This record gives sequence, C-alpha cells and structure tokens, in this order.
Amino acid sequence: MRRISSREGRFPRFHNPTTFSQCEGFGQSGKLVEFASDEELTFEAELHLRLGNATGYDAVVCRIRMLRERSHPRKGLLVTAPNLSMPTFVGSADDSSSTLPLSLNEAIEAAANALIQLQRADGHWVSELEGDTILESEYILLMAFLRREDDETVQLAANYLLENQLDDGGWGNFPGGGSDISVSVKAYFALKIAGYPASDPRMMRAAKQILKLGGAEATNSFTRFYLAILGQFPFENCAAVPPEMILLPRWFRINIYAMSSWSRTIFVPLSVVWSLKPVRRLPEENGIRELFRQDPYSPRYPCAPTKSWLSWTNFFLGVDAAIKWCEKRGFLPFRKWATKRAIQWMEEHSEKSDGIGAIFPPIVYTCIVYHAMGKSDSPEFEWAMEKLRELMIREGNTLRLQPCLSPVWDTALSTIALADANIDRSHDSMDFSCNWLIRREITFSGDWAKTVYDTQPGGWCFEYENAFYPDTDDTAMVLMALSRAKHLERHEAQPAVQRGLAWLRAMQNQDGGWAAFDRDITLELLERVPFADHNAMLDPSCPDITARVLEAFGHYGFHVGDPIVDRGIAFIRTHQQKNGSWLGRWGVNYLYGTWQVLQGLRAVGFSMHEPMIQRAVEWLKQVQNSDGGWGETCASYDDPTLAGIGESTASQTAWAILGLLAADEVHSPEVNAGIDYLLRTQQPDGAWSEIPFTGTGFPKVFYLKYHLYPHYFPLMALGRYAKLNQA
Repeated sequence: MRRISSREGRFPRFHNPTTFSQCEGFGQSGKLVEFASDEELTFEAELHLRLGNATGYDAVVCRIRMLRERSHPRKGLLVTAPNLSMPTFVGSADDSSSTLPLSLNEAIEAAANALIQLQRADGHWVSELEGDTILESEYILLMAFLRREDDETVQLAANYLLENQLDDGGWGNFPGGGSDISVSVKAYFALKIAGYPASDPRMMRAAKQILKLGGAEATNSFTRFYLAILGQFPFENCAAVPPEMILLPRWFRINIYAMSSWSRTIFVPLSVVWSLKPVRRLPEENGIRELFRQDPYSPRYPCAPTKSWLSWTNFFLGVDAAIKWCEKRGFLPFRKWATKRAIQWMEEHSEKSDGIGAIFPPIVYTCIVYHAMGKSDSPEFEWAMEKLRELMIREGNTLRLQPCLSPVWDTALSTIALADANIDRSHDSMDFSCNWLIRREITFSGDWAKTVYDTQPGGWCFEYENAFYPDTDDTAMVLMALSRAKHLERHEAQPAVQRGLAWLRAMQNQDGGWAAFDRDITLELLERVPFADHNAMLDPSCPDITARVLEAFGHYGFHVGDPIVDRGIAFIRTHQQKNGSWLGRWGVNYLYGTWQVLQGLRAVGFSMHEPMIQRAVEWLKQVQNSDGGWGETCASYDDPTLAGIGESTASQTAWAILGLLAADEVHSPEVNAGIDYLLRTQQPDGAWSEIPFTGTGFPKVFYLKYHLYPHYFPLMALGRYAKLNQA
C-alpha cells in the first residue's frame, strides 16, 4: 500500500478504505485486517468485553467504525496507535466507591481509550482537517498550469469533486449550505480540465446553476487569478497586486506587515505572479467561456465601486487603475527590484516551515511562481510540491487535500481531554504528548516581531513547522495542556512556559483583546482594497481567542485585578451580542464564542453571577435542541438570526455543556439533557461522529471540519460533568 505523504510519524492514508494497517512511525509491524460484517464484529466486540480483553475489544471496535465509515466520501481513515498500557481512571466503572451512573463512567473510559488509540508513537495526535472542494479544484488548476493535467492525481481529485456536487448542480463551502459561485466555477473548470465535456449532464446542471448565480464574472479575486493564468480572464480585469508594496517601510501605514499574516503569505507570492503575468493557453474544449454572461475581456472594475465617489473603495479603485496605466506604458522603475525582493521574502519564509505560512494557498502560489520563472526543476519548486503532497489524502478512487495540518492543536486538546477524563497523570500517553509539545516550542522571532519589539520569542504554532507564525490560540492551549497534565513539575517545561506566558502578555492589542498571529493589525481601510474580498485582510481582537488567553492565564495565577486580565475582560464585555452570546471567530459560531468566554472568565475568577454571564447562560438554554443537543450552522455568519440554530452535533453540544458547567449550571435540566444526548449518540468505539463543519477559517468564505473535534470535546464535557457531580 502506497502513501502519498511520506513524512515519518504522520497519519498514513491508504488506497483501499476497506482495510487498514499499522505502518512506520507506530512501532509495530504492519498487519492487514479484512473487514467482516457489522453484525459479526459487534458480536466479537461483546465477547471480548465479557472476557475482559480490552486490547481485543479496542481493535474490534476500530474495525467496526472503519466498516461504518468506509462508504462516506468526506471521512478519513483511522489507524490504531502503538500499544500503551491501559490508563487508570479515578471513579472508573469498576470502582465500587463511585456514586456516578455506571453508563457515564463507561462512556468516559471508552472515549478516553478511543482517543489514546489514535495517538502517534512519538506522542502527538493529528487528524484530518477537511475543507471544501476549492482545495481539490485549485490543485487541478495548478496541475493544468504546470502542464501536468494527465497526472493520475488529477482524475482522482475530479472524482472527489463529482462525489460532492450538490443537487442544484453547484458546489458549496460547507455541508448543508447552498452553492457558492466561486467554489462552483473552480470545480466546473477543474472538471473541464479533467476531461468532462460541457455536454455531460452533471456539467450542464453545474453551468445552469453558475449562470443563475451571476456567471464566472461574479467570482472573487482569488478565483479570477486562477482564470487569468489559464487564459480565461484577462489580468487587466483582476485586482492589481503590485510587488512594489513590499518596498514600503514599516512607518508607512499601508505595508505588507499591516495586513493579516495569512493575507501576507498569499499577497507576496501572488505579487510575483502579478509581475510575471504567466498564462498557459488551454485547448478550447477545456475552457469555460460558456460560464460568462458577458465577454470576460470587456473592461470592468475588479470590484464594484460605491455610489458615493468619495470613499476608500473608490480611492483604491483609482490606485488600481493608475498601477495598470503605468504598467501599460512601461513606467515601472521599481518593478524589477520589488519582484526580486518578493522572491527573496518567499525564500526566507520557506525556512523552518512546512511551506510559506504552512497553508495551502501560498504553497500553490509558490509552485506557480517557480514554474513561471522557468525553474520547475529547481529544489525550491520540488520542495513546494512535496509540501503540497503532504496535504493529500488518497482514499479509493478519490483524492482530497487539507488546507494545512493541525498536530499542535489536536495534541493540546487531546491532552486536556484526557486530563478531564481523570487519567493517571503518570500514564505514558500524557507524558509522551507533553514532551512532544515542549519540543515544538518556537523560539524564533517571526513576522509578529515587526510590531512587538521588546519580547523574547516563545510560543507554539498550529502545524508541525511554521516558525514565522506562532499563534496565541495554540500557545494558550499548549500552556493549559501542560498545566492540566501536571507537566510543570518537569524542569524542562519551566522555561518554555515562562516564555509562552510572557509572549502572550506582550501580544495583547490596544483594545484589550487578543488576535491570532499579530498585534494591532486593525487598519480598516485595507478592507477596502479590491484584493480584500476574502473577508480576512485584518487580524483583529476576537472574543474567543481573548477568552482562551485569559483561561490560560488563570491556570498560572493571573486573575481579576491583574491589569492585563482586566483589560481583556473589558474587551469581552463590550463585544457581547444583544442576545447574550459572543461571536466565535475560529469556531462555529456563537456557541463556540459563548462557551469559550464563559470558561475563560471563570478561570480568572470573574463572578458567574454577573448579569453579563446570566444573559449568556439564558441564551445557551434557549437555543438547546429538542433532542438535548446543540448545533449551529455556518450560515449564522451571514445571517445572525441563525445564531445557535442547527442540527445537533457532538462538538457543539460539548461546547454548550462546558459553557454551562463553567457558569455553575451542573445540575440544570439543560446540562443533564445535553449529557444524555452525548451518552445516547456515542458510538461503539467510544467516539462520536458528525458531518457538519464546526471550524472556521474565514467567516462567510471558508469553513473547516476537524475530525478529532467529536473525540476530545465530548470527552471534556463528560469528564468535567463527572468531576463536578462527584464534588
């Protein structure tokens, strides 16, 4: 069996979803397991359970889950972890002194064991991070630009696109959502390149829906650049991305370090693409002229101007026109220098990284840049392609890609969940994970140091390697994991913890809150540039990260009365919604934000009897579903009246329960109903499953499904509920 990603210790993926094996990095010899029927495996699991054979039971339930998930195109494969000693639980099912319902203890133990089974040999966890189909579409478009459209992976990715086509013919950016124009155009174009003709019934349905949504001219800036490099849309009608911007000094208000880190990592390589303007002409049958309502080469604004001529939007449209006027006349005195500097920036930011920013878009643009420069055989190009391959998952006759990898995030949350399950802190699983996290500390001054001058580096990133971009969210989560696992007693943890705390304190914004990657990236006029339609040009403070940082501070003795804590609380207070909730920037949505705020405020000693808290509690109770769970659709970012509304999911139910538990609602009927929902929906292998996306990349634009969310968040909720009941 061949793996597409060969990095040792990472998550193996296999061609055949009906089998799995234990491969390199797991410390065990591979063993192929064929699936029996569901009924046979269920009987076998019950037999192991009655005989007290925990190892046999765990192996069988893993096979049951694989059997039940193998036909689902949007779920990844699971692999058993190395053999670890069975954990010791306080108040476990065989503890006669426990006063808790046996089913609750059994559920906690089963969930913890299921999570441990997914741990890597070196101590970390990482699950699939699923996005929408723009990832597969853009991969195919890249391969076409590279003249590699005959590669086997192109057809595999096309198969995945067809599997996820909606009934109305288009493609959406989250399950249950409607068709999105940019997502749909890219998918259609990718399928044309893969050999599907416009006369194919599936393509005809797609074209009809795309034209209904406004046609290919209604797509966003990123989509238009893909259309431009493949000869379907003129660069002149795209938003200008001048490389000269990299030459602007820091004291100039508009510069590359005034935009969010993710926008920066995209802008710089894309500015080189703009400078070179490479075009690969496709055969007419692979083009998408049929998707345009109007001639794509007729002059048009890169974004709609405002009715009032005196606006920042119209000002930047004027700048855009001026740049293009100068380009047509060859008046570009700094273009060569700026392009060279941008390429140098790309090379510098590729160091100590899983790709620039360690995320999909700039990795793709890196490949485009080196190919356009005639360097497709260079080590830099091959390195970028390898980083792209590491994001691939091949399953059966399909290929899908991840936007990035999430090992630090998954490991920190899994460690906290096991601590909530009351596992013996000396257990190998906890020890291994904490040691792995400590080794991942970043002591390098990245882009954040452009605005924070007087602080020693120390923090954690989301991915395996991303030295330029540690983030406050992961840093706070790792600090809490080390605290919860009692790993602070280890001498080697102390310096990393102190550096992490100091770095977090230095990253506080002027408004009292915390953002993800930088400090005070809040210049709102940048949201008016034509390039800014991805809805994430800035990195402002947000309630969920602010509350998580406060929660981490609470673990280390910083409470109400500390000036930094008080400023954070003031920010949270001013950002409460009228209904009592808080918006979630990095999770869907108001359920995520409200849970984290309640938990964070509790950690720093804030009174849970404050009116602000009680309004949030009442809101959580009001939006509970009739089945006892909670859920919220990604559409709540577009329509706030949908806040807290959606089909129940395990992760969002866990968030609501955790928020209510933080507010002293352990005995409320709503919490009891939520716990009952989790117990009822737990699978035989001890985990939970969910189809809706509950993670957020860019609100209104890009959403995520973390495949471990329905593992560790429900375990946290059950564990904390059990502990509070025992108390």
